[in-house]
Amino acid sequence: MNGLLKISSIIDWFSTKVGQIMWWLTLAMVLIGVENVIARYAYDQISTVFGQGVARVLSNTTLLELQWYLYSMVFLLGASYVFKSNSHVRVDIIYSNLRPRTQAKIDIFGILFLMLPFMIFGMYYSWPSVTKSWQQHEMSPDPGGLARYPIKTVVIIAFVMLFLQGISELIKNIAFLRGHTKSNSMHAKAETSSEGAS
Repeated sequence: MNGLLKISSIIDWFSTKVGQIMWWLTLAMVLIGVENVIARYAYDQISTVFGQGVARVLSNTTLLELQWYLYSMVFLLGASYVFKSNSHVRVDIIYSNLRPRTQAKIDIFGILFLMLPFMIFGMYYSWPSVTKSWQQHEMSPDPGGLARYPIKTVVIIAFVMLFLQGISELIKNIAFLRGHTKSNSMHAKAETSSEGAS
């Protein structure tokens, strides 16, 4: 079990590092978004003050698509970090009131029979579209647009990262149910807290 937990900690470390990079990409996305709005609504003023060439450069398609690409990357590549840190939205009325061990069993079931199969399904059905995009060196149809094949590749990378994070959570939950003291399962922390409270 210690070897599997080591693999789990490596996956967790990787998801965390990518998640931290996504924080900075979120800032870049917001700044580019602000620039896009200003350039769009103040085009005439920018053109008057700095010239039409500057106004065109500031309001071009490249920056609009870059904002969209950054949003896609943050959403897709940040998903494994969100899952690892248990920050995703859970809409439930029963799960949160269950004992940590029962929650761990439900998570194991969900990961094995819902999440991992869906990730495999996603990778399988995304692959042809991504390879075709790379073969064609697919570009945006808009003037000044960006290449589409790199951003399409992010879809598969996101599925792979979520698959690996699912494996990590599976390992941690199984270790927790087996009584491993260093499982790093979120349920172990919850159980410790509830025992301390009682």
